[in-house]
Amino acid sequence: MLITITASVSHSFLSFFYFPSPSSSRTLISSLLPNKLSLRSSFLPFSSFGRRRHHLHSQPTASVSANTMNASSQKLENPDDLIDSVETFIFDCDGVVWKGDKLIDGVPETLDMLRSKGKRLVFVTNNSTKSRKQYGKKFETLGLNVREEEIFASSFAAAAYLKSIDFPKDKKVYVIGEDGILKELELAGFQYLGGPADGEKKIELKPGFLMEHDKDVGAVVVGFDRYFNYYKIQYGTLCIRENPDCLFIATNRDAVTHLTDAQEWAGGGSMVGAIRGSTQKEPIVVGKPSTFMMDYLSQKFDILKSQICMVGDRLDTDILFGQNGGCKTLLVLSGVTTPQMLQNPSNSIQPDFYTNKVSDFLSLKATAV
Repeated sequence: MLITITASVSHSFLSFFYFPSPSSSRTLISSLLPNKLSLRSSFLPFSSFGRRRHHLHSQPTASVSANTMNASSQKLENPDDLIDSVETFIFDCDGVVWKGDKLIDGVPETLDMLRSKGKRLVFVTNNSTKSRKQYGKKFETLGLNVREEEIFASSFAAAAYLKSIDFPKDKKVYVIGEDGILKELELAGFQYLGGPADGEKKIELKPGFLMEHDKDVGAVVVGFDRYFNYYKIQYGTLCIRENPDCLFIATNRDAVTHLTDAQEWAGGGSMVGAIRGSTQKEPIVVGKPSTFMMDYLSQKFDILKSQICMVGDRLDTDILFGQNGGCKTLLVLSGVTTPQMLQNPSNSIQPDFYTNKVSDFLSLKATAV
């Protein structure tokens, strides 16, 4: 489930998102609103956010049309047709470009081929453990030539969202997550606490013990956290429950992630689920499949969403992200989704195309020749 919310929009927000015109700014904000709310009724100052928040009901992430849900996916047979039909390819990273720290075969050659055809490449990941700068170093280590401005992680999305609602600079952000979120918050000029530093903290329960928390925390951001513990659960819960208008923001709700190429590991959704369970509140999700990053990318690069192809390995995040944004979608079976999962009668999310891995762009072209 996904809650989308808005608050006041300042001039700094408009310049931050590179809006070319007022009408385009309305388009981005409208995408964050529940269907029942008008744009006019949703511009409200931060101080009044809590008084209106009970009107913002959670929205289902699976907002694809009935026609899309009932359609069968096509196996990618002629990649040239797909390549020629779009100008931008958005790639997920884990399970598409790499698994853990291992590059998936054929990725460098495929990216080089697409660049040679003049295609814009963007890399979007729900993994919040690294900042964009840190992801740039990972791409470099794997031998891939990717610029920092082509990388968009959910850690960046969390900071961008706070900036988009004009989150007060005198408020603090409590982070349940890793270094990537901290670095992006710092770059955006926000005060924060928590993160890995709280990973060693413990609660010594004694009769009458009362845990204190910072009353100036105005948002709790939850992402994947290998240092997750009970201290963080309790601290985040206290902030959300007791601090007026405190936001609960999730970088993603992924059930699993690829920490190694040997198996799947519990994802950021497990941390988000713990806080959701203790607060009984739904989070604001800024990563996939929320369209927040898609709208940002569309505005930043000034491209039509119909000219974008989303390439990913997950149906409920990557493919739904593309479908919610009005893009073409290509599922690769090199990560989470298996052929059995795709063809399961209970699966309602069908990509436009599917193939085994990204390098099929090259092998299929060679076969066609």
